[in-house]
Amino acid sequence: MIRLLADSPLLLLFIVSAAGFLVGRVRIGGFHLGVSAVLFVGLGAGAVDPALQLPEFVTVFGLALFVYTVGLTSGPGFFASLRRRGLRDAALAAGALLVAAALAALAARLAGLRGAAAAGIFAGATTSTPALASALEVIKSAPEAAREALSSGAVVGYSVTYPAGVLGTLAAIGLMQRLFRVDHDAELRSRRDAGALGQRLTNVTVRVTRDEALGVPAGEIRQRHGLHVLFGRMRRGQELAIATDATVFERGDLVGVIGGEDDVSAAALLLGEATTEHLEFDRSLIDYRRMFVSRPGVTERPLRALRLPERFGAIITRVRRGDVDLLPDDKTELELGDRVRVVAPRERMEAVARYLGDSFKAISEIDVITFSVGIALGLLLGSAPIPLPGGAPIKLGFAGGPLLAGLVLGRVGRTGPLVWTLPYSANLTLRQLGVVMFLAGVGTRSGYSFARTLQQGGAAALIGSGVVITAVVAFGTLLVGHRLLRTPMGTLTGMLAGIQTQPAVLAFSLEQARSDAPNTGYASVYPVATLVKIVAAQLLVRLL
Repeated sequence: MIRLLADSPLLLLFIVSAAGFLVGRVRIGGFHLGVSAVLFVGLGAGAVDPALQLPEFVTVFGLALFVYTVGLTSGPGFFASLRRRGLRDAALAAGALLVAAALAALAARLAGLRGAAAAGIFAGATTSTPALASALEVIKSAPEAAREALSSGAVVGYSVTYPAGVLGTLAAIGLMQRLFRVDHDAELRSRRDAGALGQRLTNVTVRVTRDEALGVPAGEIRQRHGLHVLFGRMRRGQELAIATDATVFERGDLVGVIGGEDDVSAAALLLGEATTEHLEFDRSLIDYRRMFVSRPGVTERPLRALRLPERFGAIITRVRRGDVDLLPDDKTELELGDRVRVVAPRERMEAVARYLGDSFKAISEIDVITFSVGIALGLLLGSAPIPLPGGAPIKLGFAGGPLLAGLVLGRVGRTGPLVWTLPYSANLTLRQLGVVMFLAGVGTRSGYSFARTLQQGGAAALIGSGVVITAVVAFGTLLVGHRLLRTPMGTLTGMLAGIQTQPAVLAFSLEQARSDAPNTGYASVYPVATLVKIVAAQLLVRLL
């Protein structure tokens, strides 16, 4: 059986992936590893026989695929966060990693180890393959007699502490969520800047009776009072129409108000009083319909630029993205794969459907040209040397380059006719495929050396050092971020995954948060964390 798996890497990949998913579903006290269990099944497979390892291409391809798709999704949120809290998040990430480097140096001094071993411990405890590669690159300039021993020390330190770095971080997230009694759904509802992201949207018909709501355009009422609602149908006497931002209400009008429950209640009090009528039930003249956004020409542009009310007398009242309902406004940009609720005159509904695309088949496909060009740009960026004062140049590698390319292209959205983003469902599929390939590859390639190191003397000290470093970084980041900086736990766990530059931790965070909040946190600190770790690993080798 071992020979069969060794001769068929593809069979080994799928067996490790399937077994990892089965293990990941096992719950112990409500805690489960999820897709990150693929890593540990891979370690077990690799420990059985050194021949049971996947080609390096599997690991590299999976990593590039994963981080590029994460970047595409997180680009808009990442650049928006730079304007709000970018320097603060970057400082938290850099501070945590500098403390980790100092602890690695201290552990090496106490144990009488060389700087190469300290760099390996640091890289493993913070689960950074680029940091290890950076250290090995510096070691190449050492005298030939000492080169092999230094390289071996770095690799051993990394392989022993890496699994504990992953598992320890996952355990820290699980424990701190329980300790702080985190309610991810409540955090999601509180993100008002995301357009009522994650809120349960409701529709209430309100009768306009208050003087404050008369003689003023509806859009001005919303802005003046900070109402996160949308006005839909309106009935004045026997006439049924659609309310727009330019609509001026009159006393006695019936207006459909859409939004989160708290916002709708506040709007009802401001306009007049809620009624038991349901304007949405009358579909004789004004109808509604769910449609898929599948036409590239309408994506990555604010709704006000689409001019749906002027073109078709229509409005979009809900945007379904993944498993979350968004309340749109005039700045909302549609993405391929969104499912929107359109309210429009019955005779114009088909015209709106043709304009938006409304094709499920189209959103299941990807633009191979822009996808391939985007990853190629990321790989070129990752291979470009970045000079450092007085030292060897560094490279962002297969992880940092595609991530940065994805962030930029995700923010740009489109360049003329080229749409860089992916349909939401396609992005999720490619992302999961990438992380599974990466975890299976890293696990099988590290399993045998990890098992051998455990059997040798001195491994306990290395493991203990790695556990302490991981614990300080993970618990310290979560404690400072949640208690002092008041960062939502969903975003914070993504930041911790970015600090650890660890896709397995990000995958676990996404499963726990049940939203894309961890992606934003991950992308906001990942570039800084990668650069800090690459430089810190090189300094540990040179200074110690």
